[in-house]
Amino acid sequence: MSRTTLTSISLIVLVWASMMSFGGVAAETVMLYPNIFGDPPASLDRARAFLVAGGPSDYFPPLGATVVLSCLAATALTWQHRGLRWWVLGAAAVYVACEFLFSVLFFWPRNEIMFSDPAGTHSVEYLRQVAEEFVAGHWVRLGGGAVTAALAFVALLLWFGGAPTVRAERVQPERAEALR
Repeated sequence: MSRTTLTSISLIVLVWASMMSFGGVAAETVMLYPNIFGDPPASLDRARAFLVAGGPSDYFPPLGATVVLSCLAATALTWQHRGLRWWVLGAAAVYVACEFLFSVLFFWPRNEIMFSDPAGTHSVEYLRQVAEEFVAGHWVRLGGGAVTAALAFVALLLWFGGAPTVRAERVQPERAEALR
């Protein structure tokens, strides 16, 4: 398989995965969050009872791994294309910062408190505070997902014919220098 084909595949997978991730977070925001965080701790107890067969923790980790791996592949494969690499690197940086690191440092501890610790471990006031923090922090994740998907999509558009420099680099690398 040619490098051009691999680059095309990696960008398509990156766009698909980042849009699925953003769409999943957006859907969670309007469908699940009003039910999960509407009246803690009662709503947290209902969520624990409801989300037993599957939930966000089953969907997002494999999808996040796909975004990260496709970011790595797309970054490596587009590195020689100056007009493209910064879009891909931007998507990767925003995703890693707003989705991965922010989730690990901010959301995972709060998920533990709300959904893993035995019921009754924490006071009602504390659970409400943690739920409010979670919902407030969620907007960072939602915004990061939107930016990641948009940057990846721009990179894909540029790759498939948007910018003359990228098109020349992809089709005729020797002509690319003349266009700079």
